[in-house]
Amino acid sequence: MIPKDLRYHQEHEWVRVSGMQATVGISHFAQDALGDIVFIDLPKPGTVVTAGQQIGEVESTKTTSTIYTPVSGTIATINTDLKDHPEVVNSDPYGKGWMVAIDLSSASEVDQLMTAAQYETFLAGQKH
Repeated sequence: MIPKDLRYHQEHEWVRVSGMQATVGISHFAQDALGDIVFIDLPKPGTVVTAGQQIGEVESTKTTSTIYTPVSGTIATINTDLKDHPEVVNSDPYGKGWMVAIDLSSASEVDQLMTAAQYETFLAGQKH
């Protein structure tokens, strides 16, 4: 359930790196905790972001949750499909439910994030 090729942030965002670009979304754990997602607010392309910064919000039938960026850089693109179909994050959080792509300012930041095994241990600690 936790893809091994991704890195994870403590706020439940995931990162998939390709060259100097990182695709970011929220984890299965996060979307499951939120319930049915009904709206997603994302930053505009060109926005410069710093790791740990709030970059948007996810609204569900239960609550509103903040989206944080796990890495620093510039928003290259956003998943515009989520505007009309935010529920895709529920059904495919690691695929079609991606949120933003960021041109990395420092690839080494990715190394600071949790591996899949570390994230699994982190989640196990949160359930107690």
